[in-house]
Amino acid sequence: MRASYHSYSLEFKRPVLTSRARMTHKHGYYLTIEQDGVTGTGECSYIEGLSIDDLPHYEAALRSLCGQMSQIADAYYHTGKLPAALLDRFPSIAFGLETALLDLKNGGKHEIIKGSDFYQGKKAIPINGLVWMGDEGFMREQIAQKLADGFSCIKIKVGAIDFDEECRLIESIRANYSPAQIEIRLDANGAFTAANVREKLKRLSTYKIHSIEQPIKPQQYLLMHNLCRENIIPIALDEELIGTSDSFIRRRLLETIRPQYIILKPSLLGGLAACDDWVAAAGKLNIPWWATSALEGNIGLNAIAQWAASRNTGMVQGLGTGSLYTNNISSPLVIEKGHLRYDETQNWAAL
Repeated sequence: MRASYHSYSLEFKRPVLTSRARMTHKHGYYLTIEQDGVTGTGECSYIEGLSIDDLPHYEAALRSLCGQMSQIADAYYHTGKLPAALLDRFPSIAFGLETALLDLKNGGKHEIIKGSDFYQGKKAIPINGLVWMGDEGFMREQIAQKLADGFSCIKIKVGAIDFDEECRLIESIRANYSPAQIEIRLDANGAFTAANVREKLKRLSTYKIHSIEQPIKPQQYLLMHNLCRENIIPIALDEELIGTSDSFIRRRLLETIRPQYIILKPSLLGGLAACDDWVAAAGKLNIPWWATSALEGNIGLNAIAQWAASRNTGMVQGLGTGSLYTNNISSPLVIEKGHLRYDETQNWAAL
């Protein structure tokens, strides 16, 4: 068995703005594992300045991993477990490793979940149309395009421009589309403060919002618990889940906060098995969930989509970020009328 990696840089079609950073490109690594003429491929995707594993020794960790791949693969295939150190310190490497091993096991053709209806082109996944932060004109342009493209669920990033402008944008959607026609999800990326969060949630609630992701920064447990209990707008935990790799602590976190939803991002949470554990913990508390890509290229997006489709959540997923780049690897992934599907007539480009 041989393993190797190489870096990539995906260029955004236009710079994107979150509440914490302006991005023109996104770096990451492709991990390949070869055995008996079969090659499994995974994507190790971190977000510079945001991911907990954006560390100076990231590449050294990948190099060490490749040098131990035979032992790691043997342990994974026998136990289903990845090295604990990866899950704790390098969740995006854990995701890339896990999906590369699954791809290798299933024939090396980017099939992560064997027999997946999504991979076989039989099942399309409803996804939200993502609207990035920017000036009012840019955001209006994006909203109009998403509606024209047939999306019935719009996700809007909030917290980086003037709040009054953001409210006007959302109000303009509601003036023309009812909640039954267009579901609006918001993502604050922790932009609101303890002093202003309730005021802002109350104002946004007038627009009949489906949910808001992470209105305040993580680890403000009492405040987040109270906000979820008050339910001004249903709250989905996102960044709050990152860095929690112990099953008991995951359950305690959900029991303490009691969110209305959770958002699962395999690259940030340590892979698909880690997300399965979150699903199990949430299920015991009747907390719905959906999966969201974290700016992966098409290799990582494909793996997340197969996993999400296999779980049959019934929720609209956040899997539309593959279309953000000018140089994403060509793949069978296609977005049509607010759905992500796998077009078997199209081929994967070589890495």
